Amino acid sequence: MSQEARSFVGSTNVLKAIKHLVENPVFDVVNYYRSNNKINAAGDALELFVKDIFAGILDNQNEDEKLATYERVYSYFGNASNPPDLMIIGGDAIEVKKLISDSASIALNSSYPSAKLFSDSLMITKTCRICEVWSERDLIYAIGSVNQEKLSSLWLVYGDCYAASREVYEKIKQKIAKGVSEIQGVEFSATKELGRVNKVDPLGITNLRIRGMWQIDHPRKVYQYLNIPDQRNAALKVFALMREEKYLSFPFEDRRWLETAETSNLTIADVKIKSPDNPVKRIPAKLISFQI
Repeated sequence: MSQEARSFVGSTNVLKAIKHLVENPVFDVVNYYRSNNKINAAGDALELFVKDIFAGILDNQNEDEKLATYERVYSYFGNASNPPDLMIIGGDAIEVKKLISDSASIALNSSYPSAKLFSDSLMITKTCRICEVWSERDLIYAIGSVNQEKLSSLWLVYGDCYAASREVYEKIKQKIAKGVSEIQGVEFSATKELGRVNKVDPLGITNLRIRGMWQIDHPRKVYQYLNIPDQRNAALKVFALMREEKYLSFPFEDRRWLETAETSNLTIADVKIKSPDNPVKRIPAKLISFQI
């Protein structure tokens, strides 16, 4: 890692991203990027928006400067087939998901929900695995609702508030694979997905891929028991949810800014959320809300 890159390790986080958004509010995210010839599809705007708020460059339209900042802040940009979409140098990983409404379930396709991102995951690319020296990362799900080409809400939820431990999902995968493999007359092969049945037809030229199509409920539904205040007339609603210990791990100056910001649009609440591994237990957490 270069000396320049080292100077940016830990330089951005979810609190800095919220601060940047508060100071540089964008009310119409899709048209904002479309007017600068950055996108064709509305979904592209969401990923660019998330990328820019974490990089702190919503107010910069110089393409060369933006690319240089991305290089200093991020170690990896992903693709549609493999998580994550972004990795901050020395910081969190981010997975961006676009929906049409807050009531829709989130399609995760072949990747089950993740409390953390692990370097030994079969779902990540080799490039992601070697972009830094790492074994485990905290993971943020950035879930945006884009309706009629406008971003109406954005949830930034940490995976360990949202998803169970990975052995819960791996157990299901293994049970399904085992069940298929035990069917008489079926030639089964293990794959990165759920598996593959080989030579289905008499000629032995057809194979059946078995894929998981995972989905998870929207945070608005998952955390409805928190009675989150909803400003119905707000053009954009941003919520961030993290464990209290995660919040306290961020630099003091970042926490202090949010806690003392003089705007009624920004609130920070102490809440208790159900443990994803054991719902009878409740976990101290922080819920940050910014509605404009």
